[in-house]
Amino acid sequence: MATHPTPPADLAGRRDVEPSRARRLASPLGTAALAAIATTALHVRDPHVGGSWGACPTALLGFACPFCGGLRAVNDLTNLDIGAAASSNLLLVVALPVIVLLWVRRVAACWRGGTVMAPLAPPMWMWWALAAVAGGFMLLRNLPGSWLAP
Repeated sequence: MATHPTPPADLAGRRDVEPSRARRLASPLGTAALAAIATTALHVRDPHVGGSWGACPTALLGFACPFCGGLRAVNDLTNLDIGAAASSNLLLVVALPVIVLLWVRRVAACWRGGTVMAPLAPPMWMWWALAAVAGGFMLLRNLPGSWLAP
């Protein structure tokens, strides 16, 4: 009579065992929790007040990076003032719906599990396009008299 070995109590290291739904959802839900905490902090402590969040290193150097105005834009969005948010950082306001859609896609993939959980692998040209858009945005907002200036 052959005896079969008993499986180990901890199957987390095995590749053929699917992690639980709660474990799969931990990362995207944790990301959402951190974003909610940061957004709440930006709502409570107004970044429009000078020095409330410290000094931006690029502002100290005298130019506006693609992220300049991002904290103010998030604060404006929490106050439902889309116009002021777009005035603070148009790139962020345009990017946020895309970021939210990608997050929702990730939650759905983690909910279903299996092979759909593979991370997105955008082609290299997309990274270059994103860098070009951010660089162009930075260049335009640093031109004298630009309407994109923070």
